[in-house]
Amino acid sequence: MDNQLFIKAYNLIKSSVNILVVIHDNPDGDAIASACLMAEVLSLIDKNYTLYCQSQTNLQFGFLPHLEKFTTSLVNFNFGLIIALDCGSLKRTKLEEKIANRLPHQLALEIDHHPKIEGYADLEIRDPAAAATTEILYYFLKANKIKINKNLANCVLTGIMTDTSNFLYPSTSPQTINIASEMLMKGARLPQIMENTWRNKSIASMKTWGKAMSNLQINKTYGLAFTALLAEDVPADATEEDLEGMSGFLSNLDKVNGLILLRELKDGKIKGSLRTAKPNVDVSRLAQILGGGGHPRAAGFTIEGRLEKTEKGWKVI
Repeated sequence: MDNQLFIKAYNLIKSSVNILVVIHDNPDGDAIASACLMAEVLSLIDKNYTLYCQSQTNLQFGFLPHLEKFTTSLVNFNFGLIIALDCGSLKRTKLEEKIANRLPHQLALEIDHHPKIEGYADLEIRDPAAAATTEILYYFLKANKIKINKNLANCVLTGIMTDTSNFLYPSTSPQTINIASEMLMKGARLPQIMENTWRNKSIASMKTWGKAMSNLQINKTYGLAFTALLAEDVPADATEEDLEGMSGFLSNLDKVNGLILLRELKDGKIKGSLRTAKPNVDVSRLAQILGGGGHPRAAGFTIEGRLEKTEKGWKVI
């Protein structure tokens, strides 16, 4: 990537007062790690900043620096700079109106590895070929000669590990592996990352995954796997962390082009997750049609309605 873009971004950060760092709702490991990395950078240069996410951040990432600084509400919007990380689209920040209608002196910096949906930032750094947004931020650190300490290394590696499902996804490149190796040498704690992001499944998680497997159906005509979860299928004590990774795991089925997972939410909506391991299949196109977005291999959407099982299969009503 263009080092000048990274240098320009850092100069913008250094010249700004009162900075907002925002990530998408229902954040994954890459989004959280990206924000924690940026918080570490801002702390190192004594900047006043706010970390914002409309949803509660997963406590499983409590090992990352500055996670406790996240807030789900803003008293005001008096920010000189808005940094959007790994958001995919402005809509997923849940601050779309405030950001889109910001005052002329309020600048926006977007750093992301999702395909571009809309242009709203004054400065945009985007690389859809990157395995994770933290991979892009690694180059930001290198271009600006920011010393990578243990906290920064842990953030970079966490984003990469979670967004590649431990290097399983096709987005993993030789550069991704090299960066991960360097982060280990810089002090990233792989056992800690694995313990908190993978080896942490609860009983509620296993029960929910089991129900999703029992509802699994295969459409042989299109080579698609499909499963659904009603609201009552998910234990009351299950969290979003418990459901993380389920669709990716189910997409490992042999001779399947892709997977669709539909899950009823308690607010009368349905959350859809789309996954594929096929390089010639782009699930993000379907997600965008349904008002969502994501990557060619992993995407999602949310629609109004509820699920009903009929003799002919599942339908949305």
